[in-house]
Order: sequence, then structure tokens, then C-alpha cells
Amino acid sequence: MKKFLNHPEKVVDEMLEGLLLAHSDLLRSVISDNRALVRVDAPVHNKVAISTGGGSGHLPLFLGYVGKGMLDGVAVGDIFASPSSKQMLDVTRAIHGGKGVLYIYGNYGGDVINFDTAAELADLEDIRVETVVATDDVASMPKGYEQQRRGVAGLFYLYKLAAAKAETGADLDEVKRIAEKANARVRTMGVALSPCILPAVGHPTFQVAEGEMEVGMGIHGEPGIQRGSLQTADEVAATIVSAILQDMPIEKGEKVSVLINGLGATPLEELYIIYKAVYSLLTDQGIHINCRYIGEFATSLEMAGLSVSILHLDDELCRLMEAPFVTPFRIQH
Repeated sequence: MKKFLNHPEKVVDEMLEGLLLAHSDLLRSVISDNRALVRVDAPVHNKVAISTGGGSGHLPLFLGYVGKGMLDGVAVGDIFASPSSKQMLDVTRAIHGGKGVLYIYGNYGGDVINFDTAAELADLEDIRVETVVATDDVASMPKGYEQQRRGVAGLFYLYKLAAAKAETGADLDEVKRIAEKANARVRTMGVALSPCILPAVGHPTFQVAEGEMEVGMGIHGEPGIQRGSLQTADEVAATIVSAILQDMPIEKGEKVSVLINGLGATPLEELYIIYKAVYSLLTDQGIHINCRYIGEFATSLEMAGLSVSILHLDDELCRLMEAPFVTPFRIQH
């Protein structure tokens, strides 16, 4: 294991200290161990608050999307581990501005249990909480079992769209509707070329052989749907786009947003090569790309690989996509 660390068991604590030092203009901590972070101006009164949470190791996913025009708070777990219900409740209290709180997070067992518990505890304090669980990973379960799928990079769209709606002054039911609509209209599939190493473990927890890749691997190393020889960028793009469009048909003339996400150790050069291929595949079918995102949005430590997310847009979602936001990792004006 070669990493820039001091103590493997203190990775998350030291990372959070650095994050808060670097971005004190955007974020603040509400508990002593920094595992509950909120936007610096929270609570924002008369606005629906949005919270997320999950394990560390996926930056910028989860804590990287807290800021003006985006999320109001985040509960932070250890590497690949769920935060506690208490941490989630601490965030909920700190961001509640009088119009309720929406939880948006990925479909992982520990997160579901702890967020549900936090919501029940918040209800005892007369804080209304609603929940939308992201399920965009087409490789994790077949069509017909969408509610059992994992949430991966497509979470970005749920955050972006729900937050934009909340900024308009909409009520909790409307903000939840937009998050559910985004979840129903986004699909993601990933490909991994190499494993990652958990600092506390010190060695890879799985292997991808030289010259091989795994299609559909999850962001924690969950098994994919196919392992085989390394394909060209064009072949990888075709595999992913075909799987997504079979699962979520999009008609000629309709609009989409495309997100090309690096998993931690994939150069931007390669992500743009994939985007070129995805662009050609979609435009050849008469599908218009209205906005695009290329970079790291949901990583897995130093895993080499990428994912493609496609959001099926309509006029309502197009308007919300244009809303500005500022976070430690992303600025959209």
C-alpha cells in the first residue's frame, strides 16, 4: 500500500480537518468529531433542507455536495461504512429551517437502517422528514427490480435537481417529487479496471487480472455482471450505452444529460475519449445532449475505472439543471 497517510485509522478524521480548513467559507461542523457537516449558513429558514450521508472514500460524493444551491448537510461515515443515526439526526436538527427535511442517499443496507432511525427520531422532535433512495445502477439488479438497485454516480442528479427545486421555495412534497422523478429518469453503469485498497486493511480486497475489466462493479467492489478482456474505449461506451437504453428507452428528438464519472484513478483524457464515443452513440440515434459533466463525481478511493450516467430530461428538469450552485468541489453559475 502506497498512500499519503499519517495513521491509517485516522484517515477520515484528518481528511475532515483538512476539508474544513480549506472550505470554512462554505462548510461548518456541528459536532466535535466533524462527522456532521452543514452549509455555513444553515439553517436556511423557509426552505426545504436536504441532507445526505454515507461512507467516506467516495469524494466528492456525499460531503462534497454541501453548499449554496446544493445540499444543506451530510453525515459522514468511516471508509465504506455508514454514518450513525445520531450523526444523521445531528445534521437534521442543524439544517431544519421550518419546512421539513428531505433525505437523499444511496441504496445500501446500513444507510437505509440508520437514516430510517434518524427520521423516526426527528419525528419525535416535530421535524418532518421524507426520503428518496437513489437506485440508478442498472448492473446491480435486472429490470423489474429497480427499487433494489444500488445508488451510484446518478446521485449527483438527484441532489442537483431537488436542491434547485428547494431554492424556489417549493414545499417538501414538491422537492421530494423532483428527487423521485430524477431517480426514475437516470441510469448508470460502471466498468472497473483495478481494485482499491482500504487504508485500514492495507491490501486490495479483490483482484481484477491484468488485461481484464469488470463490467458493472459497484463502488465498494461489489461484483459486476461480466468479467472479461479489456475492451477499447469505443467498445466500453457501446456496452454501457446499449445497456442503459435497453433499460430506459429514449426516443429520437428527446434530450438527455450525460455524466462521465472517474472512479478515482482514471485520467481526464480517458474520460473525454469515452464522452466522445457516448456523444456519437447518442447523436447517431437522434438523442440530443443538453448538458454534460465530465470528471470525478463518485469515486472509490484509487480504483481505476469509470461510469456513465444518462438522465432523461424534460422541460421541467432542463430548467432546474440551469440553477447555480457552489460547493467545495463544483461551481456552476
